[in-house]
Amino acid sequence: MPEPPYEPDATIPAVGAGGATDLAMEEGETLEQRPGGGPRGTGPAEPGRARSLWSDAWRDLRRNPVFIISGLVIAFLVVISLWPSLIASGNPLQCDLGKAQEGSQPGHPFGFDGQGCDVYTRTVYGARTSVTVGVCATLGVALLGSVLGGLAGFFGGGWDALLSRITDVFFGIPVVLGGLVFLSVITSTTVWPVIGFIVLLGWPQIARIARGSVITAKQNDYVQAARALGASNARMLLRHVTPNAIAPVIVVATIALGTYISLEATLSYLGVGLKPPTVSWGIDLSAASPYVRNAPHMLLWPAGALAITVLAFIMLGDAVRDALDPKLR
Repeated sequence: MPEPPYEPDATIPAVGAGGATDLAMEEGETLEQRPGGGPRGTGPAEPGRARSLWSDAWRDLRRNPVFIISGLVIAFLVVISLWPSLIASGNPLQCDLGKAQEGSQPGHPFGFDGQGCDVYTRTVYGARTSVTVGVCATLGVALLGSVLGGLAGFFGGGWDALLSRITDVFFGIPVVLGGLVFLSVITSTTVWPVIGFIVLLGWPQIARIARGSVITAKQNDYVQAARALGASNARMLLRHVTPNAIAPVIVVATIALGTYISLEATLSYLGVGLKPPTVSWGIDLSAASPYVRNAPHMLLWPAGALAITVLAFIMLGDAVRDALDPKLR
């Protein structure tokens, strides 16, 4: 008996040239159309959202214990700077000479200084001065340095050369020596002369960082494409260059904030920074240094508060640098 003619199995699709690729593409489309977005049995897949550098950095910061600890310390310092009476009910300028250099007593855990003032109250109120100087100086330095350095890096030419020579001059001025000369002729007891001096000598560092970052960012393909499409310089600088060049400036400014706080304390210790009756850790350290052998508590507490504050801001800057630098991932 003759065999029946061969018929292809209906369950196996005929595959021609490139058929394997077609099958793979069909299977991929089927997986994409399934509820949940993932293969059968694997559960829902993560939404395919494009993550930016900032979202990745925030995710890394939330998992970094250094950032959490330093952030809590800084948050506490900001709170007591705004409302010091929450944890210190006394007056930092109210003194009793009869209690000068006495140690810890009930209601006065840090003892008294050489004028009979409560060391605990002065330490708490000193945080306001240090945080104010650090934050205002950092904002001024970051704003001035970013604008000047960013414009020089974007436009180049003679403006860039002029800015480079000016920054070289400022880098040659010793900070402490410049403070001794600049602040010694100022009699104001407010924090603004110190802030102005820090901004005057601090902006060249940020300007140089911003200049290099903008030069790198403006050479990217998306900036060249925007230029080819007829985008103006202002639009390219604000929409394409600045968002991708600001990360190094934020990192350097965050670390420098702690440095500016210690600089203010140094200048106040030398007698040319803040002046009484302003309450400052640097002033208290200067007043306590002659009595360090007989009454070390006068020096210990403001010095410890200053060290913790500077360390917290430096740790925060290191955590932000690790999160914003893709090379360290």
